[in-house]
Amino acid sequence: MPEVTPVPAEPADAGAVRQMVRSAYAPYVEAIGGEPAPMNTDYGRAIADGDIHVVREDGEIASVVVTRGEGDHLLIENIAVAPARQSQGLGRAMLVWAEAQAAARGYDEVRLYTHETMVENIAFYRRHGFEITRVAADDPYGRVHLRKVRSSP
Repeated sequence: MPEVTPVPAEPADAGAVRQMVRSAYAPYVEAIGGEPAPMNTDYGRAIADGDIHVVREDGEIASVVVTRGEGDHLLIENIAVAPARQSQGLGRAMLVWAEAQAAARGYDEVRLYTHETMVENIAFYRRHGFEITRVAADDPYGRVHLRKVRSSP
């Protein structure tokens, strides 16, 4: 797994973040029957809200993580990796980083969701200790909701 140190995205990154996320999610459009929500996020606003961290490699955005504190848990809204960098451990490194951020902020629980057709994502999160809490039958957007509760020391 590569070592990563995501940094807060800057306002000037909004277009590049959007482009990278769109390319990362493009393979899912047909299976879902439309564009996944992250493809249409207002990244300028999310950056202004301080919710986006990026990893840059060779001046390009290689990965993005969007998180938000939700009272009793940290919500990972999106982890995206540039297509050229996929399957090299960067997504896992971003997930580990987000979990560490949750702990540093005092959260014992991390939540996320993915579309029911993204079965490889569901398997990925389950391999990393996430449990399914709600399935698409309960969600009009076809999402599978997952969570991971931090173990007590």
